[in-house]
Amino acid sequence: MNVLEELKIFYDNFDGEKGYMGSSGKGKLIPYFAVKKTPKPILLIQYAIHAREYVTIYLAMAQIKDYIKNGKLGSVYFIPALNVDGIEISLNEKPLYKANAFGVDLNVNFDARWGNGKQNVRFKNDENYIGVEPFSEQESKDLRDFTLSVMPDMTVSYHSKGEEIYYEFFQDEKALKRDYSLAKVVAKETGYKIKSTIGSCGGYKDWCIEKLKIPALTIEVGKDYLSHPLKKEHLADIYQKNKGVINALMRKLFKIEWK
Repeated sequence: MNVLEELKIFYDNFDGEKGYMGSSGKGKLIPYFAVKKTPKPILLIQYAIHAREYVTIYLAMAQIKDYIKNGKLGSVYFIPALNVDGIEISLNEKPLYKANAFGVDLNVNFDARWGNGKQNVRFKNDENYIGVEPFSEQESKDLRDFTLSVMPDMTVSYHSKGEEIYYEFFQDEKALKRDYSLAKVVAKETGYKIKSTIGSCGGYKDWCIEKLKIPALTIEVGKDYLSHPLKKEHLADIYQKNKGVINALMRKLFKIEWK
């Protein structure tokens, strides 16, 4: 059973708030789950925007179960598998594939200094192709619209690999200080390093920071020496390091926004 099949079973058996945040370029539904302990803060977490990084779907399911049991504060929207078409390609055809079904890297397709990334390409490719314009892809449009409907206080994007945390995107000094304080929370929980992402543009994190003016983190899970794509066998270590992240971020967000 592959990870998408496991997610389908998880969805069918989930008795809390759930639904579909949108669809893929080929029309496959993209599920979301919501777990609400208190109305605020609101956190949106998306996983597997890059096809080969589907190990993060396993993390999503583990975090959902943990937050149901141990969550104390806030409401969390989980999107475990944004790039369902690309994940199928990675599982069945090209293991190292990152893009969606049409060769667009979804994490450079957002309207945040689109096309200015150092590694951007302008032709269909397994990775780094920016698309014909911002939000040219169904998945990125639907994630944008879902985010605007939820209006989260913060977003987190889970990627693999490298055990790093990114938080910057041309914020002013006040926002940069705020966002760095949240990155430090994750670093303390996970042991991951906070890194700079100068030269990267057009990502979901970037759009959340620049357009919505909210903190947004990218968290890279899995040791850097591991080979893509990481497998379910790597989940135990990843989950152990990340199981406290949501509650820790909620406590910090509450202090920042409602102290």
